[in-house]
Amino acid sequence: MSTTVSPELAARPLWRPRAGTVAQRRTRVALFALLALTAIAYLWNLGASGDANSFYAAAVQAGTRSWKAFFFGSLDSSSFITTDKPPASIWVMALSGRIFGFSSWSMLVPQALEGVAAVGLLYAAVRRWFGSAAGLGAGLVLALTPVAALMFRFNNPDALLVMLLVASAYCLTRALERAGTRWVLAAGTLIGFAFLAKMMQAFLVLPAFGLVYLVAAPTGLRRRLAQLLAGALAILVSCGWWVAIVALWPANSRPLIDGSPDNNIFNLIFGYNGLGRIFGSGGGAVARKSRRIGRGGPCRTHECSR
Repeated sequence: MSTTVSPELAARPLWRPRAGTVAQRRTRVALFALLALTAIAYLWNLGASGDANSFYAAAVQAGTRSWKAFFFGSLDSSSFITTDKPPASIWVMALSGRIFGFSSWSMLVPQALEGVAAVGLLYAAVRRWFGSAAGLGAGLVLALTPVAALMFRFNNPDALLVMLLVASAYCLTRALERAGTRWVLAAGTLIGFAFLAKMMQAFLVLPAFGLVYLVAAPTGLRRRLAQLLAGALAILVSCGWWVAIVALWPANSRPLIDGSPDNNIFNLIFGYNGLGRIFGSGGGAVARKSRRIGRGGPCRTHECSR
């Protein structure tokens, strides 16, 4: 099956559409205006959010004080217990805190900039197939969506998750143009890093992405299947290195894995942050909260305050 791209949309950086016509120059100005206004909207009075979600703020602050806490996404600098999510989002915010000092702004500005990047990437993906006007419209809708504005002004891991998944969708559109293996690998790698932001939720796009490429890529079926397998391996490598290190790290010297009743990273992946999210099963921190309260013991997770 062949795929075609609008003649307007040659392979150029998203900030450099084809020059030469007034309409194209206006498109460039409109894009920069969209990104600038998005940045202003997401950054305006950002410090009013304070620590935002204090649970993740504690992990970010711990990551600015201890590299071990940084790597595991621990809640405290002594690395007693981790958050109930992988640490990629914390890495970004903690690195900002190490450079500029921990504060509400150093923690939340990276989140806002991830939102700006997501808008730009969505524009780039839509533009390649449907033109600049459609790309600008898609970017504007994302920028003005209330839940997006909240998400990119907060310190939950969803901001990085969404930006990486939009980036992977852009890579998929590039892969569909010429059945480019490198773009399939890039899409898989980005999904793998998105896993390190919020685990199995990053994989919700996989059935759609895989089916689209299998049906629409302009190459033979055997090559399409081989490329999808390569993309799956890219996902495994880009997220599996961190999972492997955590799993192999001696349990007596690593922090407790929050969300896992048996201090097992795979239980967190497939239980609390996997099937537990789909079926509502209480195999993670919520269940531990109930059991500990029932026994009159302490609860060490953030779920106790909810």
